[in-house]
Amino acid sequence: MFNIDLTLKNTPFPVSVQRKVTEDAEAVYQQLLQAMRSGSTEVIELTCEGQTEKKVAVRASDISSIQMSQKTGAAASGRPPGFFALAE
Repeated sequence: MFNIDLTLKNTPFPVSVQRKVTEDAEAVYQQLLQAMRSGSTEVIELTCEGQTEKKVAVRASDISSIQMSQKTGAAASGRPPGFFALAE
């Protein structure tokens, strides 16, 4: 399973969707990257293959970063999605 995490401007938490196949995850990543580069205000709708009822719509101009990663058993153990984790 692959996670695609989006960080949105003025939003404290990331938005994420999942894809089962590498090629599908890469296609979503490239779609979002192209939308960021265009600077348009178009709305991008995404669905999640991990949770089929999960849907999200974001404005391309509000995306500040994208991360694609493979979900593993160790990474999924209670860690919130994101780009970094603070050690206590």
